[in-house]
Amino acid sequence: MTDATPQAGKSAPGDRETAGPFDDSEANPVRPYIDLGGIKILPREGLNLRLEVEEQSQRIVAVGLDYAGSTLQVQPFAAPRTAGLWDETREQIRQQVRQQGGRVEEREGPLGPELLAEVPVVGADGAPGQRLARFVGVDGPRWFLRGVIGGAATENVDAAAQVEDLFRSIVVVRGSSPMPPRDLIPLKMPSTPGVA
Repeated sequence: MTDATPQAGKSAPGDRETAGPFDDSEANPVRPYIDLGGIKILPREGLNLRLEVEEQSQRIVAVGLDYAGSTLQVQPFAAPRTAGLWDETREQIRQQVRQQGGRVEEREGPLGPELLAEVPVVGADGAPGQRLARFVGVDGPRWFLRGVIGGAATENVDAAAQVEDLFRSIVVVRGSSPMPPRDLIPLKMPSTPGVA
């Protein structure tokens, strides 16, 4: 099945339910996931995990994953049951990158539509430069998972495949409590390994 939009208004690979990113109800219950609240990550060799914390609120706002010479920042958001958020979110990202003086192009990637952006940055020496970033997103049942890919996976096909596989192994735990669409699904510190 190659249809990238299994439901009207949602953007997801046609095989999302079997190949990920997964809804909590679709995940293999015996796999040893790292539980971060709104998402679960499958540990793998060479994977480093960072939690990105908002200074003022001390709230965890994103999960950073270093893998295959690349970075993957992920954020899970609540979404309406019937509509997706990725189409609208792509347009917002496109405008933000252009406002910063960057360039952005939309292309069809392995996860569906994605953005490849050249974002202006200032190097450690103060010199201006460009950073490549891939913005990916998948609409699931009542959630939306956004990823920002940097490093080798923006240009190297093998690294890209490894990071895409990592993104697809993520489990989103939406929970049953009502949440406004676009709200970040709460993330938390993982418990000590081996302790339930």
